[in-house]
Amino acid sequence: MKTLTMAALALGLLSPLALADPGNNQGRRSGGTPIYVTSQGLYFDTFAAVDALPGSGRFQQLIMGADGAQTEFGPGDVGYLGGRWWIDLNGNGQMDQEDMYFLCPLLGPGRSEP
Repeated sequence: MKTLTMAALALGLLSPLALADPGNNQGRRSGGTPIYVTSQGLYFDTFAAVDALPGSGRFQQLIMGADGAQTEFGPGDVGYLGGRWWIDLNGNGQMDQEDMYFLCPLLGPGRSEP
């Protein structure tokens, strides 16, 4: 039951990121809201795998807001983990079993406008 609940949450939270849409054959995904990388001041297209990852290993925090998703590090930055993200669903600031973990690589090049 918990897996089903997490899948429903993932689909609801990530729908702007265009789940399982690998792109338009030009290395960019088509449509959807890009992820903003604060350290670079750039927006990156992405696609997300539908299956959630187990909550073990290293993950980078992805913050969901009214304007879309943002993170601190992107491609080329030390600290970018290749699109291994966690979303703090319970708001406690710690990675735990109540959070969501998934793979969602950023596709370059970044751009200054969404």
